[in-house]
Amino acid sequence: MSDLFTSAEQAAAPIGPGHFIAVVGPSGAGKDTLIALARAGCGPEVLFPRRVVTRAASAYEDNDTLTPQAFDEALARGAFALNWGAHGLRYGLPVAINDAIRAGRSVVINVSRAVLPAIRKTYAHVTVVLITAPPDVLAARLAARKRPSDGSLDERLHRTVSDADVAADVTISNVGPAEQHGRELLEVIRRG
Repeated sequence: MSDLFTSAEQAAAPIGPGHFIAVVGPSGAGKDTLIALARAGCGPEVLFPRRVVTRAASAYEDNDTLTPQAFDEALARGAFALNWGAHGLRYGLPVAINDAIRAGRSVVINVSRAVLPAIRKTYAHVTVVLITAPPDVLAARLAARKRPSDGSLDERLHRTVSDADVAADVTISNVGPAEQHGRELLEVIRRG
């Protein structure tokens, strides 16, 4: 189970009027790929912030990287709107997303399902998009990327994301042309 850390701001009224679009799903589902495709069809009213992670960025995801010590220092300075731990790593969302949402913009970001309750509590308008794929597709994608920080392929494949865990508003089964599924995500963003 992931450790979850949230900002003190969550005790205040939910942040709006903008929209938080939380993209979740199992490893290998293609979340970052579909986000990148959808991003190409969006204007400046939609923010696609980079997560801060205690792992180097790779061809499969677009993160800012901090060492664990630098992450702790950034956390102490109030640099994160939300942050959590998963898979032995730390993840943070930049505090600037709160200003974007207050200004009426939409924010689209790949997050852990463990942080969804905090997101729903913190933001007034939230849409959760579950991106998934069959186990054989996930296995092939994870094996192809060979990222050492992914840990055990078997553990990642047997971790489940159920509808009860996620309470998804929209589900995209990412099988077939990624461009088609990127357009599906784009439509969700535009409805935001």
